[in-house]
Amino acid sequence: MENKSIFSEFLLHGFPDTEELRIIHIVIFLIIYFVAFIENIIIIIVIVYSHQLHSPMYFFLVNLSLQDLGSISVTVPKSMLNSLMNTEAISYSGCVCQVFFLVFFMMSHFFLLCFMAYDRYVAICNPLHYETIMSKKACIQMATSVWMAGLFYSMLYTGNLFSLKFCSRIINQFFCEIPQLVKISCSDSYVSEVWIIILGSCFAFILFVLIGFSYVQIFRTVLRIPSTHGKQKAFSTCLPHLLVICLFMICGTFVYLRPTPSSQSTSNIMISLFYCVIPPVMNPLVYSMRNKELKIAFWKLIICFFPYTL
Repeated sequence: MENKSIFSEFLLHGFPDTEELRIIHIVIFLIIYFVAFIENIIIIIVIVYSHQLHSPMYFFLVNLSLQDLGSISVTVPKSMLNSLMNTEAISYSGCVCQVFFLVFFMMSHFFLLCFMAYDRYVAICNPLHYETIMSKKACIQMATSVWMAGLFYSMLYTGNLFSLKFCSRIINQFFCEIPQLVKISCSDSYVSEVWIIILGSCFAFILFVLIGFSYVQIFRTVLRIPSTHGKQKAFSTCLPHLLVICLFMICGTFVYLRPTPSSQSTSNIMISLFYCVIPPVMNPLVYSMRNKELKIAFWKLIICFFPYTL
């Protein structure tokens, strides 16, 4: 390691620097980013312009799409730009911003998934009081608390991480990933690493228990529904959300609780892709594939804006 503790920039050793691989990297990331951007923008526009979708579930879905757009925009464009310019550099302040906004969007995403589970719980287990409990004011307060909690956690997390001194500026990842930054710290990183893991695990455990409790109650209620059609409708609104939660938690937990590789690793990059790049692409598909209301609203909007193209 270099015998320094203050750097003006870091070097992202995420991908091999051969010209052919750089071109492949740019093309793949450009396609992923374009698809994620279009999918999430479409969902936001459809929900905003369709009055029949102005309900708590779709209100939270708009917030989820905003978080997906934010999280993928933090990492992918910078990685593409570096490959395009044939450089690996990212400024110290740029690295701080990446960590801050990535944690901000990821944690607010997690908090939002918890409120979305609560929304489904009230809708299925307590439908008569749904409009009272999930009023417009309550939904705005929930959404605001989600963003504020993510902001608070991100400030705490980023401040603690960059209070460390770094012995190397080489990060074996295509973005400023927290485990890699802890790895190159020349401070007593063990205490910081344990503190980070404990704090993150406590938040994750509490939210996971709340989500788990909601879905236990939901499935108990759904199984008591006499009609098969009613069961299918209830499951179709809950299973996509449960799938998103599982994908997000499994990938994130695996990245932050496993031992951090000391050298560049293809598996390490692939796992990071699955928790910070793939979800923004998959979430819109998961929520829209079996959602008839969203599909109908989408085609109505297309007909409204382009009446002579169909």
